Amino acid sequence: PPAPQAKGMSEVANGSVTTHVLNTATGLPAAGLAIRLARLQEPGPQWIELAQRWTDEDGRCLPLLAPGHAKAGTYKLHFETAPYWHGLGHPNFYPFVEVVFTITDPAQKLHLPLLISPYSYTTYRGS
Repeated sequence: PPAPQAKGMSEVANGSVTTHVLNTATGLPAAGLAIRLARLQEPGPQWIELAQRWTDEDGRCLPLLAPGHAKAGTYKLHFETAPYWHGLGHPNFYPFVEVVFTITDPAQKLHLPLLISPYSYTTYRGS
């Protein structure tokens, strides 16, 4: 039904860091894929985990950082692709994908989609 879907979309649109994952081999959303968000602790190479989510049937999840919780700095999204491909019975070349990015304006919404197939992945800054 349109109403719950519209409600879910408005929740996603209000997040300051959001993502979605699409399986380009099938052209369908990647459901049930685990995602973790971490922030680089400055100074030093230590990552602090901030959130963990799983994608829904539309390949989306609740915002990884809610509005007002972002700080300027370096972050990474960690996508657990091996269990996803294993669940579909596919081999995979990349056991996980990490996307590292910088937040310079914490008030700005960031959407970071991931397109995956068993032997490739692509990411971009979405809207």
